[in-house]
Amino acid sequence: QVQLAESGGGLVQAGGSLSVSCAASGRTFSMYTMGWFRQAPGKEREFVAGISWSGGTTYYGDSVKGRFTISRDNAKKMVYLQMNSLKPEDTAVYYCAGRRGTVVVTTAYEYWGQGTQVTVSS
Repeated sequence: QVQLAESGGGLVQAGGSLSVSCAASGRTFSMYTMGWFRQAPGKEREFVAGISWSGGTTYYGDSVKGRFTISRDNAKKMVYLQMNSLKPEDTAVYYCAGRRGTVVVTTAYEYWGQGTQVTVSS
């Protein structure tokens, strides 16, 4: 019922900023909790940020707190992740995900995008 597609990834220098976007389809998008995850080669998929369906509650992984900001625009069916003060360790494929219910930090999300590569050079 929901399809997700990420965009906006690219190459950025350490300390720089980048914004990635997730475009969603489906009539029930506004009812879904949305999250951003990332996965680097050889590593587990990691929770980055989550946002409630209303946008009123956000959560962040410890490694990105204070640097990343998740937001959503339900009218546009979009979710965004603004990434500031990027570090080389932020390099990963970033995935958009959605689920019904509360934000969780596990990968227990129903819908996933294909991912967008973010590379941070030192």
